[in-house]
Amino acid sequence: MIRIYNARILTMEDEMPVFDGELWIRDGKISYIGDMIPEKAAQNQWDRQINAKGNLIMPGFKNAHTHSAMTFLRSHADDLPLLQWLNEQVFPYEAKLTPEDIYHLSKLAIMEYLTSGITANFDMYLTPDTIAQASIDCGFRTVMTGALNDFTQSLEEMEQWYRKYQEKESLVHFELGFHAEYTNCKENLQGIAKLAQAYHAPVYTHNSEGQPEVEQCLKKTGMTPTAYMDSLGLFEYGGGLYHCVHMTEEDLEIVKKRNMTVVTNPASNLKLASGIAPVARMLDKGINLAIGTDGPASNNCLDMFREMFLVTALAKYREEDASVVDAKQVLKMATVGGAKAMNLTDCDILAKGKQADLIMIDLNQPNMQPVHNIQKNLVYSGSKQNVEMTMVAGKILYENGEYYIGTAPDEIYKKADEISRRIMG
Repeated sequence: MIRIYNARILTMEDEMPVFDGELWIRDGKISYIGDMIPEKAAQNQWDRQINAKGNLIMPGFKNAHTHSAMTFLRSHADDLPLLQWLNEQVFPYEAKLTPEDIYHLSKLAIMEYLTSGITANFDMYLTPDTIAQASIDCGFRTVMTGALNDFTQSLEEMEQWYRKYQEKESLVHFELGFHAEYTNCKENLQGIAKLAQAYHAPVYTHNSEGQPEVEQCLKKTGMTPTAYMDSLGLFEYGGGLYHCVHMTEEDLEIVKKRNMTVVTNPASNLKLASGIAPVARMLDKGINLAIGTDGPASNNCLDMFREMFLVTALAKYREEDASVVDAKQVLKMATVGGAKAMNLTDCDILAKGKQADLIMIDLNQPNMQPVHNIQKNLVYSGSKQNVEMTMVAGKILYENGEYYIGTAPDEIYKKADEISRRIMG
């Protein structure tokens, strides 16, 4: 059992203000959250008691779209348009990866997630089994989704992974998904739709990231990618769409009707010159929004603080209105919105019975003072330097610059460097 006391607590429940109190953790879940009760706390046998010293305890961030193992391409595949970037600098090198490579490269990404207060990621990559093993070995929470396209993975594998990773209490889960409309033949898309209908399952994919992608689909089908995929029955049970930069009003209506999540990836979209997503319009329509870093090849930084600031700043710029997409909305996207996107219903807020996926934010640093409004400080001035502790399922994985993930950082760095050198020649 762990007790965290003398804390400011932000539960992320609607209309629940920050309050002073304490939080207890038993068997990986929150067993108490509320006012300080030292006399009752004294009756328990604690494995550890943590004095938060007035720092903030809040739900961990959910990185709702990423490709973790692309760490090997960080600062290598840069400064190119999207399609050229994919075809010349990403796909050819990815073809050289082994499942074991992806295991080690995923661990490197997990380390970076922890420093940014991210307690779960939604990973789309090539070998779900080794991605899952990396997360399990580190004690990290990962939801995986399929990366089906015309040259990797198969419908049969998709169904096997979906059935394999459905254990309720596991750290890893799998959702149906495919890379994108433009990398899949119609038969693949129809096959995914049949699986979704058979299992009443949501589906996830990249969508309308760049204007050329949209124009190509319009020329081929007479419909936008959103409308075309919906016409094939892919989204009857909801799901999520990544990027959604170039969306028509009809596209947004489809997303709303299907109760889907849009995961916005502002840093990646800027770096690849894809554009700025209409986030304010999506919020106005009541669409659930989440935030993702995208992969470390297109971003290159797995930093939720940078993404949160970009979400609000770009929306204000796009709409020419400094009042849109306020800090509270952005913080909800990064936590509750991401949990909803990933179907992590027991990891969304801090409440009794929920998973103890939480972070401690150091408020005693210059960028957090004075504390007029904690939520605004987090979004507008917060940074990774403020993450003092990251906990997943009641286990501390990162604290005060130290990692507790079963492997020494130097070993992970060395392995990632060896893999990169081999693949890059």
